[in-house]
Amino acid sequence: MIIMDQTLTPASHLLQLEDEHVAHNYHPLDVVISDASGAVLTDLDGRQYLDFLAAYSAANFGHRHPALVAAAKQQLDRVTLTSRAFHHDQLAPFAAGLTALIGKDMVLPMNTGAEAVESAIKVARKWGYEVKGVPDGRAVIIVATGNFHGRTTTIIGFSDDPLAHDHFGPYTPGFVQVPYGDLEAIRNAITDDVVAVLLEPIQGESGVRIPPAGYLAGVRELTSQHRILFIADEIQSGLGRTGRTLALEHENVTADVYLLGKALGGGIVPVSAVVADHDVLGVLQPGQHGSTFGGNALGCAVGLAVVRLLETGYYQQRAAVLGLQLRERLDNMVGRGVVAVRSRGLWAGIDIDPGLGTGRDVSEALARRQVLTKDTHGSTIRLAPPLVISEAQLDHGLDQLELALRDLS
Repeated sequence: MIIMDQTLTPASHLLQLEDEHVAHNYHPLDVVISDASGAVLTDLDGRQYLDFLAAYSAANFGHRHPALVAAAKQQLDRVTLTSRAFHHDQLAPFAAGLTALIGKDMVLPMNTGAEAVESAIKVARKWGYEVKGVPDGRAVIIVATGNFHGRTTTIIGFSDDPLAHDHFGPYTPGFVQVPYGDLEAIRNAITDDVVAVLLEPIQGESGVRIPPAGYLAGVRELTSQHRILFIADEIQSGLGRTGRTLALEHENVTADVYLLGKALGGGIVPVSAVVADHDVLGVLQPGQHGSTFGGNALGCAVGLAVVRLLETGYYQQRAAVLGLQLRERLDNMVGRGVVAVRSRGLWAGIDIDPGLGTGRDVSEALARRQVLTKDTHGSTIRLAPPLVISEAQLDHGLDQLELALRDLS
């Protein structure tokens, strides 16, 4: 039995227990959330905070969205998991709905974003050997600097983030890294052994980095010309966040393979997917890839409810409209504590004047003003409120950002 130290508050006690018993692979803000609804988080002491992170876009539709909670509760009363050893009645409707939304033929259901990326790497290599004709064992995938595709042992090998990469080797071969946004570098990296180009249309972890106009269209042209798969990692940028269903839509570009996750589980359960046509995902045969929980009934029920929300177009339009409000306010902060702003829809990366402090300093100052977000890469913070946030809530949160910057000056 764990006995609480009576000198500590409940929140302090939990923070102490977490520090002692949970691996220190995260550095969270010292806020202990006990309840959440929409764009509002509530801590153990009853203080309410505006959520300006949305669990890195996993909670795009807000916390406990009624339609998503209803789908989960209904499915909890029926069946949650059979494994893929048997059929269940939720997988087919989920896959049909998701493929119609994305415009592809097939879904490979998984759980986490990193699993989707790993799965796509396997599929691309197999496609390269069996369809394109690359000699076995020689497949190469082109990736970009500044990428964040997950933290599995394969993926971190082609990361240039020292925290993710260093001291976890040996690293998996078969990847060539080129500068993000540099089309000529991709062109120069293409050989007969290249099977795919794997990119984030917008790099979230790097601070919402948006590539130059024409870059993604150029990638599409190069990959088509050389019979290479274009794999778009839309795990953070997809499903309404940027004002479109997919971030690639802003450039009128389509990929061969889409990687989805985070918001696909509605902030309730982990759901991810590789979405592509038959000529790509059709290379997989029984026993060659799998997941006990991938495509589970509970995840599919929630995922289908997410698809139904997105089919209306309401959330994409809301992100686009609120994104204009967000950008106008942030642009007005440039030169007043903010050095640069990058945004697309309701998603922004903000470079803070290093003279004021780090991104962590700003995040902590915002938390004191009851707005929660998170820093990334030194002096950069990301803003990604749930798409259900109201105009007034968004303005209030941005007011607090201005005041937090003033606090640090």
